[in-house]
Amino acid sequence: MDNQISEKIQKIEERNKRVEMDKAWEVSWTRRVFILAMTYIVASVWLYIIQENHILLKAMVPTIGYLLSTLSIPQIKKLWISKI
Repeated sequence: MDNQISEKIQKIEERNKRVEMDKAWEVSWTRRVFILAMTYIVASVWLYIIQENHILLKAMVPTIGYLLSTLSIPQIKKLWISKI
């Protein structure tokens, strides 16, 4: 009986660690910078393919949009929570 309880507690603790790491990853700057870089690269390649002018400058538009959205979401979430 005690062994079963210990196993359940261990599984819960392992799950909690995974959940905490997932949450930490979601708000990490490593994740944000990676997505920023990928967005910039994909936008640059697409603009090159369609033969657009000022590729590197125009590729910053979606990249900056993503960054601004990640910076503003925590404040919007707090506002939303306070209204509910």
